[in-house]
Amino acid sequence: LLEDEYEKRQSKSLLIRLQKAGFEEEKTLEGFDFAFNPHLPAKRIKQLANCAYIDKKENLFLVGPVGVGKTHIAQALGHTACRMGYEVLFTKASKMFRFLHGGRADNSFEKRAKRYTSIPLLIIDDFGLKPLTPTQSDDFYEIISERYLKKSTVFTSNRPLEDWHTLFPDPVIANSAMDRMAHNAHQITITGESYRNKEARPPSQKK
Repeated sequence: LLEDEYEKRQSKSLLIRLQKAGFEEEKTLEGFDFAFNPHLPAKRIKQLANCAYIDKKENLFLVGPVGVGKTHIAQALGHTACRMGYEVLFTKASKMFRFLHGGRADNSFEKRAKRYTSIPLLIIDDFGLKPLTPTQSDDFYEIISERYLKKSTVFTSNRPLEDWHTLFPDPVIANSAMDRMAHNAHQITITGESYRNKEARPPSQKK
């Protein structure tokens, strides 16, 4: 009876963590076809599933062209972290900036920023689709600075890291932000055919 009650509570806690994480879809590493893309560093990605990078407060960059599975992998790693007991938050970069901007309008910025600075694992999807405004740059720098050496952040982006400096209007903020983000970070570059196109094919054409 005690074991049954414990399992029920664990399942309920996991469900709550998954709901709070805000994933767009329920993606798992078990459900990802690693064999589809021979260029995919499957071993490195699976090693990250032990969540040691979260304990070490390290960041992760998943970069590559559109459709190769970056968002799937990011959400899958987040799902794994939830199963291992970590609090996770998934957000599109554009959504995060809109939410923070609203805080400047109603004087709730500090409260809203805490949503992103306090979570053990923050996943920022589609970072760098377009250059940051001065306000977005300042807000982003504050989030990154607060998380530096305290929490882990996963970024997905279509841009290579060497192009990220150009996203910031102020080169000083760019250098400071990139230095903090890249410190002891893991970088995985994904190339190859679009995984999204593969998922959209009829079952008879997926092999």
